[in-house]
Amino acid sequence: MSRPHFRFQDLEVWQDASGLAVVFHEVAAKLEERRFYRYAEQLRGAGLSPSNNIAEGSASHHDKEFIQFLNIARRSTAELASMALSFEKMQLIAPTDTDQLLEQADKVARKLTAFIRHLGSKQ
Repeated sequence: MSRPHFRFQDLEVWQDASGLAVVFHEVAAKLEERRFYRYAEQLRGAGLSPSNNIAEGSASHHDKEFIQFLNIARRSTAELASMALSFEKMQLIAPTDTDQLLEQADKVARKLTAFIRHLGSKQ
C-alpha cells in the first residue's frame, strides 16, 4: 500500500525546514539530559513551527494565502535563531550547537524569502 503524498513534501524549503526541526529536536534531547525539560519542550515545539507552517500554507488555494504562511514560517525561523543564541548565552547549549542551528536556520530563512518573492512576482 502506498502512502499519500502531499504537495509540501516536494518543496525543498519544507525539506530543509523539516531537517531543521530534527536538529532542534536533538538539541532538546541534550537539554533534557541536563533536566531543562521546559526549555526542551519549548525548543521542540518551536522547531516544528517553520515546517508545519509551510505545510499548512501549501494547502491554500491562492498564492497570497500561501505567502502569509511562509511569512509565519520565516518569523518562526528567526525565533529559533533567537532561542539558540539565548540558550548559548545561558550556557545551556554549546557554541558548536548554536553554530549548526544558526547555519540551518539561515538557510531555511533565505529559501523562504526567495520562495515568497517568487510567489509574489506571479501575482
